[in-house]
Formats: sequence, C-alpha cells, structure tokens
Amino acid sequence: MPAMKTRPTSAPLLKPGETVVLFDGVCKLCNGWARFLIRYDRQRRVRLATVQSPEGQALLAWAGMPLDEFDTMAVIRDRNYWERSDAFLEVVGQLPMRWQPLKLLRIFPRRLRDWAYDRIALNRYRLFGKYDTCLLPTADHESRFLKAHG
Repeated sequence: MPAMKTRPTSAPLLKPGETVVLFDGVCKLCNGWARFLIRYDRQRRVRLATVQSPEGQALLAWAGMPLDEFDTMAVIRDRNYWERSDAFLEVVGQLPMRWQPLKLLRIFPRRLRDWAYDRIALNRYRLFGKYDTCLLPTADHESRFLKAHG
C-alpha cells in the first residue's frame, strides 16, 4: 500500500471519503493525466483540482506543501495525502480492474519509484510542453473538478 501522510484535521472542501487529485494545470502531461482519469474513472471515484486554483492552494496549504512549486502530483482523502509515486499508485487503485496491473510498480522500492517520478516531473515542461495559462475544464467535465462552493 502506498505510504500516506496524515494531518490532524480532515482536508477542507472535501466530503468524507472523497478523493481529489491535485495536478499542475499548465503542464501538458498533467492535463493529459487529468483527461485520462476523467475518461477511465467512470465511477467518479476521484475529483480533480489544479494546484493553481483557489481550491488547490487551500489543499496544498492544508497538507503543508509549497504553494508555488508544483513538482509533484498529490492525492488527498479525509486526513490523508500521498505524493509522487505513492500518489500515482493511490490513484491507480481507484481505477477499474483493467488498470490494476499498474499497481505492480509497487514492487520497486519507493526511492527508485520516486527517483523515476522526479526525473519526469522535473523535466515535464521540456519533455511534454506547457500551456500559457491553466486550461479550464470543458462543460461536460466541470463536475469532476473540485469547487469551493460545490
């Protein structure tokens, strides 16, 4: 099971048991990951928030993560959060059975998984590109994004 970190209080903006994936909204790779989750998470087990959004900033602050450096994806549920390769594995665990073999990546030591994750994360703009501004969700995907008032 991926290593989780725990905070003394439940995450703000989330309903009990709700999972949110925080991602870099200007990163083309990260946006592709968000579109992948929308497509394959048909049971709507995860919600999304960009780290640049007010919701994302509130969740980063709650987790004690930097508000201006977005070198990792984070997954938050209740009082728990996961980062880097552990976040990836936690999200995969929420996907349909056909994606469960990806959890086999857990056999690699966390240090190795995080090293590989960091190589991609730290070079993601150079490798995959960057948008000038955060992409806004399309109308049919808007309900998948966390909103402070909804």
